[in-house]
Amino acid sequence: MTEEVRKYIKEVEIPVREIFKDMAKYAPSKLFGLLGNAVIVPVYTNLLPPSEYGIYAVALAVLSFLCILFSDWIGLSGLRFFRQHQITEKIPDYLSTLLFIMCSNLCVMYVLAFIFRKHFYTYFSVSPKIFLFILVLIIPVAIRALLFQVLRAQIKPGAFTISTIINQILTIVFSVLIIKFFNLGALSILLGMFLSITIIDILLVFQSDILKYLKFEIPKFSMIKPIFMYGIPIAAAALSLWAINQSNKFITSHFYGLKEAGLVGVAYNMTFPILMTLFAIITIAAYPRIINLYEDKIDVRPVISKMTGYYLLIAIPLVLIMCAYSQELISIFANSKYNEAHILLPYLSFAVFFMSLTDYTTMQYHLSKKTYILTTLKVWAGIAGLVLNIILIKKLGLIGVGIATLASSIFYFVMTIIVVVPGLEWKIPYKKIIRIVLCLIPVIGVWYVIKNSSIFAWIQIIILLTLYYGIFWVINKYKKHSME
Repeated sequence: MTEEVRKYIKEVEIPVREIFKDMAKYAPSKLFGLLGNAVIVPVYTNLLPPSEYGIYAVALAVLSFLCILFSDWIGLSGLRFFRQHQITEKIPDYLSTLLFIMCSNLCVMYVLAFIFRKHFYTYFSVSPKIFLFILVLIIPVAIRALLFQVLRAQIKPGAFTISTIINQILTIVFSVLIIKFFNLGALSILLGMFLSITIIDILLVFQSDILKYLKFEIPKFSMIKPIFMYGIPIAAAALSLWAINQSNKFITSHFYGLKEAGLVGVAYNMTFPILMTLFAIITIAAYPRIINLYEDKIDVRPVISKMTGYYLLIAIPLVLIMCAYSQELISIFANSKYNEAHILLPYLSFAVFFMSLTDYTTMQYHLSKKTYILTTLKVWAGIAGLVLNIILIKKLGLIGVGIATLASSIFYFVMTIIVVVPGLEWKIPYKKIIRIVLCLIPVIGVWYVIKNSSIFAWIQIIILLTLYYGIFWVINKYKKHSME
């Protein structure tokens, strides 16, 4: 065995093998999450009129906005520095510091929410009752976000999977029961979320063993400073992405009303939560391993490139299916009152594709702790997205939502491959892309033959995906055979 082969096995094959093992453990939670996100669309669209669904969509966007500012970045910082403090045996101090920061942030949020509450009602187009409940809901959501990242840092995919599946089931069950028996409209779903997430938080406390590590001591500034230095840029960056893919609900509601916002919400829920949940199977397993490899002074670029290739293999055919069968998919998954939302699916599906692809191109900034670069790029993309949303939604309506979201997503992706950190630049998996194209050519030919046939749409989709992955398997097997 040559030195080059040994190096390849160490830097690529062995880490990838371990990542695949973690993916297999995380996959049930993500696939179940995908199923749950797919189920809630027909359930909620059949139980709620478009205007109530619009309130639900806007409420979730407000919740996301507050979580980005005050809680999500704490969990991500916890994941990034967990290994570092684990090596130095300072996990108890570290977790206590994270908890202190989260509690402090929520206190600041409540003070600001009280002072500027009337501005929130006006800007976000939410009633005081809905806004008050969002402020209550953020507590269990913030705790869940932190504990989920602790589980990822501890590399406990089994516990993560169980919690995620239970969370999905309980949310749907509680929400439907409350809608049926109490007739609270959109508030029913938020209440169902509160009950289910609270139960999951209790479960996560035991799964993560966090009580065993917590030490209620005065937080150390030496730990707080790097968490804020790393996390605040992440929050600003996430807020920019929020401007790209969620501000459109408020802008649509402002120009056209809550009914149109409900259509945007359905198209969003048919694409972003479903596709990103599936696409995240790779990164949720790979990222903690890649951090550890990087901390151990191993070149992670070949691993990231290989993971990107597998992402493209999964993502490209699914996005093309969402485009080719957008009308049929909306008819299958949503009530007929929401049929118009199908025009957004192609735009939002490709927007998800480029957004998820940036998970690989931006790892360089996380690993090098240069998140200020990531923040700058996302801020520029967010500004572009917000401006495009305002201009295009006003002029083009729903089509404007799709064009603005896709254009700003592509703009962001392009910037991440132009601005690179030396030694961590993203490597394009050319060979994998060529094989994917070879698989797609005959699949597109078959689609042209069967698209206007009497075969049900869902059967056509199964035929096309089976053909695509079958051809890829044959090409891959031939490649391995020719190398022997």
